[in-house]
Amino acid sequence: MRRLLGEEKLRHRELDLLSYSYDSSFLTQTGDFRPDVIVVARSAADVAATVRYAHEHDVPVVPRGAGTGQTGGAVAARGGIVLDLSPLNRILELDADNLQVICEPGVVHADLNAFLAKRRLFFPPDPGSTKMCTVGGMAANNSRGMRAIKYGSTGDYVLGLDVILPSGETITTGSVGSRALQSSSGLDLTRLFVGSEGMLGVITRLRLKVLPLPASRGLVLAAFDVLEDSGKAVLAVFQAGVLPSAIEILDSSAIKAVNLYKPGLDLPAAEAVLLFELDGNKPGVAHDAQRVAEVVCQFTPRVRWADEPKQVAALWEGRSVVGAASGQVRPGATRVYAGEDICVPIARVPEALRGIQDISGKYETIVVTYGHIASGNLHAAPVIDMASAGERERVGYVAEEIHELALRLGGTVTGEHGVGLTRRAYMTREHGPALATMSLLKNALDPQGIMNPGKTFPE
Repeated sequence: MRRLLGEEKLRHRELDLLSYSYDSSFLTQTGDFRPDVIVVARSAADVAATVRYAHEHDVPVVPRGAGTGQTGGAVAARGGIVLDLSPLNRILELDADNLQVICEPGVVHADLNAFLAKRRLFFPPDPGSTKMCTVGGMAANNSRGMRAIKYGSTGDYVLGLDVILPSGETITTGSVGSRALQSSSGLDLTRLFVGSEGMLGVITRLRLKVLPLPASRGLVLAAFDVLEDSGKAVLAVFQAGVLPSAIEILDSSAIKAVNLYKPGLDLPAAEAVLLFELDGNKPGVAHDAQRVAEVVCQFTPRVRWADEPKQVAALWEGRSVVGAASGQVRPGATRVYAGEDICVPIARVPEALRGIQDISGKYETIVVTYGHIASGNLHAAPVIDMASAGERERVGYVAEEIHELALRLGGTVTGEHGVGLTRRAYMTREHGPALATMSLLKNALDPQGIMNPGKTFPE
């Protein structure tokens, strides 16, 4: 590999191997997932050369972006090569007239939107890790985020990809040279690679659809003394014919965490707080925000709304800091990512929140819960003392019961973070015979099984 790529593109010191053996998941903090070598790719040619070498020598390859994933998806389950794509971070072209941008996979989401904002455009998928995560990782996991209810998933904005297959061959999906915003030509290979978690090939270039930036945003905040009323309020807003760009929920533990982290925000004490975001032209936003407030007032008198940018930013900050704030509810403890991404039917969100609280009490483990109630996607954040072997063991049971709860309620064990290592055990139950079809596709493209092995499919 030195002869093939040069020493400067390789990392193999013990400290490097250790650093690349983690992502944000609790699982990678409790196991050993060190690779044998790291390749820091500087070009698509480096990626192709690495994959060809791996193909010739039956060596596992694990594509990796920023390492912000929460499922163990970008660590080496079976050794081999971790392929660091983060240096491939160029925005190659903005085709504003055709509402698309072409970029490399290592571009950070927030940087892309800062670039697009100069032309009054934006890339709508909005994960909470916007300042860290890369668009390649978002495509590989088909990320969603807070605004998925109105704008959809990352996959809805991927028009085409350059992908290096497990053989080392490069293909372009979405029609070679195309600048069309839609196509019905051939099998939709773009959708096949989106969400494949690096198991079918390596993305080296993305053609993404972008949209005009909304002229105005408004926000309605409502506090509920009865948790179930929050779910009723969401359904009532939809039935009133209003589609917010986001609806976020914070349970009582999340409200407490935010207020400890940022006392100036002073979120109201309640069983739940809902944040409804509206976007569009200013008169339309004002009308929709007022309509939401009217509907929600049937379920709680504690409602306020704003459409002035500074007020909206101040109210929205409560939701944006909750992930970082979760650990504040218990001094000296740490928020861990386990059982953190279930998705249930919208009407059953209150039931899921109650269930998570019951699991928290059963195992005497604090769990801060928040999420995208508009699509039923909930993020449970266990808070534990990492030095306690007993608490580390209990959080495994907490995660298992949260996943079981999601399936019992007719949901899924992952709404947007992916499967990786952490949720393989649930795939047979969730997909049935369809999982065998997925395996056929994987084996057809990667008969040697070198691409990100040990992920998604149960052992």
